[in-house]
Amino acid sequence: MARQMLTTATLLAIFLPGYLAAPAEQSPIRECSFKKPIAEIPPVGLGLWNSKDKDASNAVQDAFKAGYAHFDSAAAYSNEAYVGRALNSSTSPPRHKYWVTSKLWNDHHQPKLVRPALEKTLKDLQIPYLDLYLMHWPVAFLPDQEDGRTVIDQDTSIHDTWSAMEDLVRANLTRYIGVSNFSPRQLDNLLAKADIRPFAHEFETHPYLQQLEFVDWHLRNNITVIAYSPLANMNPTYDNKYPDLPPILKDSFWTDLASKKNVTPAQAILAWGRQRGTIVIPKSVHEGRIIENLGSLNVSFTEEEMRLVMEQDKRTRFNNPSKGWGVELFEGLDDGTNRFVVQQEL
Repeated sequence: MARQMLTTATLLAIFLPGYLAAPAEQSPIRECSFKKPIAEIPPVGLGLWNSKDKDASNAVQDAFKAGYAHFDSAAAYSNEAYVGRALNSSTSPPRHKYWVTSKLWNDHHQPKLVRPALEKTLKDLQIPYLDLYLMHWPVAFLPDQEDGRTVIDQDTSIHDTWSAMEDLVRANLTRYIGVSNFSPRQLDNLLAKADIRPFAHEFETHPYLQQLEFVDWHLRNNITVIAYSPLANMNPTYDNKYPDLPPILKDSFWTDLASKKNVTPAQAILAWGRQRGTIVIPKSVHEGRIIENLGSLNVSFTEEEMRLVMEQDKRTRFNNPSKGWGVELFEGLDDGTNRFVVQQEL
């Protein structure tokens, strides 16, 4: 046995057989009888992770005033009732004017729990439907553990959960469904059996974790990429990870490039994410930053500048709960399980 270093592209070809093939046609998703809903997912959204209670409400209201029409939520964020107050405010636009994404948490993967989970989200958000409902992680927890422990549900598969999510589309409770935090192998297995293909895949990607081949594969196969933590290590949750890596907004490459463009580093980074074809969902509860982030729509880069950004990739992942959960995540991806190294017989 010899250890052979494989590129990410090679790993993707192994785990996603269609990676090097022509893009597959996306299965049609049933049209819902909503009142002319927003046609496309807006390229910049407001992420609501770690936005607490009234801060979440205020952030949504500030975002509406700034011109946002895209909000990324989740049951696990424990703030959807507060988000709902803002969505249902008398000053907010009508429902069909904006896009809302939410996510199914791990302890509701059993098929009988999937629809009640979405119905709870809709009740909290005070809206009649979602635009997009994501499987938050490819991991099922046993529900109702009295001691609060995380116990993996070995009997509920990704396919079981996905089939129940497909029923939500048929019931017009969500326009689209998708996934989050999947590895190439997990995504390949899902695509092999799904009746409704994922509309989107939300995962961590930013200049420090570019995942170029993985992103490009999604785009060629008409699966929207939603980039969470698009400002890398600026999320306070990541403060203690990789302390030797500079905060990206203070990284000299980005401060210099932003100065050249006469924009802020945040605007430059988000514009890069948008120009490469991903949807970016920066989080903030500060009105000034919410406005600033949307200004990234007015920034663009030359081909040479995009090439230079590629050289800044640190292949560094900040959100990886695999050890705490005792599961394998991000297999075959940068800074994931068994990163780059595969044993093969030669």
